[in-house]
Amino acid sequence: MAILPTQFAVTTRQSANWSDARRRVIAAYRNWIRAAPEIQTMYRIPFPVSAIRSRMRQEFERSRFINKLPVVDVLLFQSDADYQETMNFWRQTNHVMNFFKEENFRGDKRLPPNFMTSFLEGRN
Repeated sequence: MAILPTQFAVTTRQSANWSDARRRVIAAYRNWIRAAPEIQTMYRIPFPVSAIRSRMRQEFERSRFINKLPVVDVLLFQSDADYQETMNFWRQTNHVMNFFKEENFRGDKRLPPNFMTSFLEGRN
C-alpha cells in the first residue's frame, strides 16, 4: 500500500511524438503488470496473478490500433489515474472485480436480458 497519496501520481502531459507515446504506454503497461500481485493481495481477488495480468493485457490490447496521438494521451492519463486509485486503495473490491465480468458472479449474464425471458423462466 502507498505511503503517500501522491506516490503514484504522474504529471499530465502531451506526447511529443509517436515514439514518446510508445515509451509512455510501455511504462504504464509495465507498472500495471508489476503491480498485479499487490493488487491481488490488497483487494483479495480470487483469481491467480496470471489471470489478472492477462486481463490487464486485454485492456491494453483493446486500444492497440488507435492512430490519433491526442486519444493515446487521454488513454494514458486515464490509465495513470486508474493506477493511482488502485494502488492507493481508493477503490473498493467490487470496482476492481468489474474488470472480470466473465469470471465474476456479477457478470452480464447474471440477469435475463428482458422482462419476457425473466417471466418465462419464473423469476421474480
